[in-house]
Order: sequence, then structure tokens, then C-alpha cells
Amino acid sequence: MVVAYELYWRDPIKGYQLIGVVPELRKNPERINQKSIIGLGRKVLGKKVDSNDIFFIKIAKDENTGKNLWLNSVYRPLKELRK
Repeated sequence: MVVAYELYWRDPIKGYQLIGVVPELRKNPERINQKSIIGLGRKVLGKKVDSNDIFFIKIAKDENTGKNLWLNSVYRPLKELRK
């Protein structure tokens, strides 16, 4: 299994948009944190995007079938959780 992240952006007009799926390439798990993953989304969308409008779902990709398996860990900005 390969760990990856589905990155999403909350577009004020179109709603939630999939940015892409990014595989985890770092070997040191201490370097993996929410801020670094959100930073990947900001690199794709640009620095003008508010990082609170980006969230991700941690997934595992089955190497044999290519299917995505959701790992029950969704990161959402705090303002999303307050609603």
C-alpha cells in the first residue's frame, strides 16, 4: 500500500474542488504534518489562496488494483468544524 493525500479546495463559487492526489514520498514520518500537506495544495493553487480553504483526506492506494482506500482521517480547517 502506498499512502497518499487527496487535496481539496473550497471554491466560494463552485464548492469543493479536487486539487489532486499526492503520494507520500517522505521516509521520515516526523516531517509529515498537516501544515506540510496543506503547503502542497498552496503550491498548486498559489499563495493567494487561504490555507483554511484547503483540506485533505489521507488514503492508501492498493498497488495491485490501483484502488484508493480511505483511511478515516480527514483534515479540515477549524472554521469548518465550528459550523
